[in-house]
Amino acid sequence: MVTNGQTALESNPSSIRDPVRGSAWITAHLRQAIREGRYAHGEKLPAERQFATAFGASRATIRSALIRLETERLVTRRLGAGTFVNYENRVDAEQVAEMTSPLELIEVRLGVEPNMVQLAVLNATGRDIERLGNAIARMEQSSGDTESFTLWDREFHQLICEATRNPLMVWIYNQINAVRTHDQWTAMKDKVLTPARITEYNQQHAALYEAIRSRDIEGAVAIITGHLQFARRQLMGAKLGAAE
Repeated sequence: MVTNGQTALESNPSSIRDPVRGSAWITAHLRQAIREGRYAHGEKLPAERQFATAFGASRATIRSALIRLETERLVTRRLGAGTFVNYENRVDAEQVAEMTSPLELIEVRLGVEPNMVQLAVLNATGRDIERLGNAIARMEQSSGDTESFTLWDREFHQLICEATRNPLMVWIYNQINAVRTHDQWTAMKDKVLTPARITEYNQQHAALYEAIRSRDIEGAVAIITGHLQFARRQLMGAKLGAAE
């Protein structure tokens, strides 16, 4: 993507100016520019007359090219407003998981989970509370097994998310949990999940469960925030220790 307010068209107009090119070639050129990110998702494209000048083509030819791009759902044409890029080069989940460090994951969770817990307090059903209580019991039984504890820890937080009754929140948290299963976290958890820390986590989980069960929004938000900040400190300590 070209920066400083300069469009992809303006950055190198001479390379595309050719009066013998038709709409198919212009479509292909713009398609490539969009897919390569030279025009960003949501960005407004130059006006038809600007494209016509740059390509040495008629406005009718440019319009035909833009219509083709619209049928491919690469652009959206809005009457009276212009043509906007409708393409986002999405990175797949596995790539995101590989690029995200355990510390970065905690930072995202700090941005998401306090709001998630608030919604859970407001919307959790009796069945949700029962399932959370069962997860708490299973975590406490798994204190000496980091693999089992990690499984039930993840399940506990997922159940809180499902208690929000918000499908978008559930989808977002599924992505977070997918990152938690990646090799980077697997390698890190053996360094941070000592028996003493698992005991501390279990106490925090139990307090969070009680706050949700008693519909204490402020208490639940404070507990989850402190819980994640505690986890963040452990990760930072492990990272510093590895660097020494």
